[in-house]
Amino acid sequence: MAILESGRIHPPGLPTANLIHVTARDAKDALWAMEEGVRCAALSAVIGELWGDPRALDFTATRRLAVAAERSGTPCWLVRLGGTANLSGARMRWRVASAPSLINPLDGRAPGLAAWDAELFRARGHPPGRWSLTHEADRFHLVAAAGDRALGEVERLSA
Repeated sequence: MAILESGRIHPPGLPTANLIHVTARDAKDALWAMEEGVRCAALSAVIGELWGDPRALDFTATRRLAVAAERSGTPCWLVRLGGTANLSGARMRWRVASAPSLINPLDGRAPGLAAWDAELFRARGHPPGRWSLTHEADRFHLVAAAGDRALGEVERLSA
């Protein structure tokens, strides 16, 4: 269902040509493939997408995945589309949603850079927070809220 809703990865849009794309028939198989992937020393990262709230995605499964990723040192992201927040063994939990695009500097009536609203709502050793982000030239940037001079000044200093 995740592929039907969000599509497949477009390899030419990625900065690397080294990509292994696995399509699983159900959540149980997808979680197994992810766990095997994080245990493989040849992979630099594992990203999995699951739709909704499958029964196989319980606390034990997410805990096993988190522990396997920590032991191997391979970063692992589990993207849940259309799911509800529930008990998880994940070390960091984020909600990411689209936000209105920025104003186009050349034409105020045209859409500008894409923007996202990212909320860290649970993490060990990190306070929760919410950020607005945009992506340009292979980098993510914080977007200052209207009237937020402090953030705007930080952006100018780091540019």
